[in-house]
Amino acid sequence: MANKPFLPALLLAVTANLAWADHITDPDGFTRPLEHLKFNPGLDQREFERASFDALNVYDPWERWNRRVYHFNYRFDEWVFLPIVRGYRYVTPRPVRNGVSNFFANLGDVPNLVNSLLQLKGRRSMEITCRLLFNTTFGVLGLWDPASRMGLPKHSEDFGQTLGFYGVPEGPYLMLPLLGPSNLRDTAGLVTDYAVEFGVNYLDVAQTSSEHPEITVLKAVDKRHVTNFRYGQTNSPFEYEKIRYVYTESRKLQIAD
Repeated sequence: MANKPFLPALLLAVTANLAWADHITDPDGFTRPLEHLKFNPGLDQREFERASFDALNVYDPWERWNRRVYHFNYRFDEWVFLPIVRGYRYVTPRPVRNGVSNFFANLGDVPNLVNSLLQLKGRRSMEITCRLLFNTTFGVLGLWDPASRMGLPKHSEDFGQTLGFYGVPEGPYLMLPLLGPSNLRDTAGLVTDYAVEFGVNYLDVAQTSSEHPEITVLKAVDKRHVTNFRYGQTNSPFEYEKIRYVYTESRKLQIAD
């Protein structure tokens, strides 16, 4: 019974302390910063959503066609490409898969070097040249990647970046069958890079591929194997817009690099 008066007194003291602490200001002078935020009363939710959509807007005059190609790629990836990749991973040991990826990556350094030279990137050109030499010789035709262990980073330069480096505009957005997002400039770059790779015919692979299409198929499967993107992974009904925006902005960053 003696403790009963003590409980109301304790509650009263705690309440008083909380009320006093509530008026203690932070170093910035605010006790509840959110209460002092001022919002634009003229910006309603609809305008906010419209502004967000405009931020994702990309020049896409062929959107109807691009969306059809996007849905084709989505279904082809789900029903054909990914099952093949899963089978490839199941029947092929990891060291063999890594060797295949290293081999094709080594071949890809040929157009990387050409485009790096065209963009006047001296240091990068030297690094790519060293990668080609080391991986082709010490890496046994590129099956291993000793250059990365030696501190030579992997670079990615294509003719689309070269055109952008010289100020060629990107043009309309374009969704390519199987290859995915692109634009008019980068599509022309893909054709040019293929012509360079075929013309140089490094290690006689390009010429051999024309006689043995299974090499081209293996290259495509390996490309999908090393690409982490999966259609539908954004879990958004606006995935088309997001892919279009991310691709466009990433290309700007690659060109500026």
